[in-house]
Amino acid sequence: MPSYHDLLQQVRAEIEEIDAAAARDLIASTEPPLLVDVREGDEWSEGHIPGAVHVPRGFLESRIEQVAPDRSRPVVLYCAGGSRSAFAAKTLAELGYERVSSLAGGFTDWKRNGFPVQVPQSLDATKRRRYSRHLLIPEVGEEGQLKLLDSRVLLIGAGGLGSPAALYLAAAGVGTIGIVDDDRVDETNLQRQIAHSTQTLGEWKAESAQRTIQALNPDVEVVPYLERLTSENIDRILDDGWDVIVDGADNFPTRYLVNDASIWHGVPVVHGSIYRFEGQVTVFKPQEGPCYRCLFPQPPPPELAPSCAEGGVLGVLPGIVGSLQANEALKLCLGIGETLAGRLLLFDALSTEFSEVTLRRDPSCPVCGDNPTITEYVDYVEFCSGRPSDVAGAAHA
Repeated sequence: MPSYHDLLQQVRAEIEEIDAAAARDLIASTEPPLLVDVREGDEWSEGHIPGAVHVPRGFLESRIEQVAPDRSRPVVLYCAGGSRSAFAAKTLAELGYERVSSLAGGFTDWKRNGFPVQVPQSLDATKRRRYSRHLLIPEVGEEGQLKLLDSRVLLIGAGGLGSPAALYLAAAGVGTIGIVDDDRVDETNLQRQIAHSTQTLGEWKAESAQRTIQALNPDVEVVPYLERLTSENIDRILDDGWDVIVDGADNFPTRYLVNDASIWHGVPVVHGSIYRFEGQVTVFKPQEGPCYRCLFPQPPPPELAPSCAEGGVLGVLPGIVGSLQANEALKLCLGIGETLAGRLLLFDALSTEFSEVTLRRDPSCPVCGDNPTITEYVDYVEFCSGRPSDVAGAAHA
């Protein structure tokens, strides 16, 4: 029976190995390889080669296609000393990867040569337990969870849409959540606004939601803004540095205000709206797709877009739409997946059907178009109470 040493020597004879200097030259070349660190998590947390992705050897076969879908791209694998990566290189060759090599001497030799090392942030044991299901997902993992903990999401409204969005963002570990809301909790809210309760009747919604969020996840910092969003305060609020805006506004002036400000500040907006049994969600991403004004150049007349107080809403509907908004916000924070930018997702709760409408940027849009005519804030209340339009608008939350 061959020994481990015999098997290792046999594998090394069948694969390509490169030394640290050659690996460094490849990384600096015009066609850099994908660096894959196959060590365990505790080894990775002590330091790794800059630019490497972490796929522990035990998960290599199941996860490699997600990090290296192109089998023709060169791949350099490394471990601590070069043994595990040698076996990993043979495995990848058997899986059809065309240009695979193992770093001889591994990470130890890389450091011995004085080449750069990156020491990543890491989660403590408590956070590893809390976010353990995220850590199992290759597209998230520890690096993604750290991104979420560093992310800042601003919620416009802590009502029907803001409540579920806030709770799921907090549960996911978004580190800072801002809430802009100048309303107080009343009994009519409790049918759908799950961030509040009978114990918080009469309190500011932003502060009621803050307590609920912090009871759910003490890792999250909540920044409440007990004020109505206006053209006088929106720059001050956005200057606090938000990565994503989740728009759960219940009126058209605020929606147009958020749209214009988001373009000028370069912050993506996850838009949601609901009415009775119908909801819609999309993402407005500056410079990468249409904005709210491209979709609705003029606000609709009031009779075509009554509020929930006037027309009602099924209590569970904002939970569905707000959760979809949270999903889009998480993808934006993580930089993964395909967002709803350029697509309007429609949901009918009565038939339980989703449909989708393609959205396109309007080159003549007065805010995001080729020759914008609106370059500063306008009187949005007056704009939204102006002449009627034949464009059917989004419903209120």
